[in-house]
Amino acid sequence: MNSKLDKAVNYLHQALNVRVARQELLSSNIANADTPSFKAKDIEFANVLNDRLSSSGVHKTGLTTTSPMHFDLKNAKGVLGDHTLYRVPLQPSADGNTVDMDVERTRFADNSIKYDANLTFINGQFRGLLSAIQER
Repeated sequence: MNSKLDKAVNYLHQALNVRVARQELLSSNIANADTPSFKAKDIEFANVLNDRLSSSGVHKTGLTTTSPMHFDLKNAKGVLGDHTLYRVPLQPSADGNTVDMDVERTRFADNSIKYDANLTFINGQFRGLLSAIQER
């Protein structure tokens, strides 16, 4: 039972981490909507989550260090790793900026709703666990 709970909570924990990182990425796109030559970025949520779950948060690719004084760059890429993709614009702008505010707002709102759903699932799991403990 404990490993099932750990697996379920880890899945939701990793999903929340990826949702937060994606929200930061989308807010960066929105903040740079007027920046010339800024390229909008996004991720494939399922690919990043599967990578996080399969590698337990440690990226498979890394640098070989030859000295203990070298920086440890295993987690330097953050939650998203190498999964950040540039978005292809529907209508390119004259200044080279690829941010489409309608797309960004829609994806930002969608990600926010899914983040809240993940929190609701986690709360439900802990409420169920708490009620099982209290009934004993």
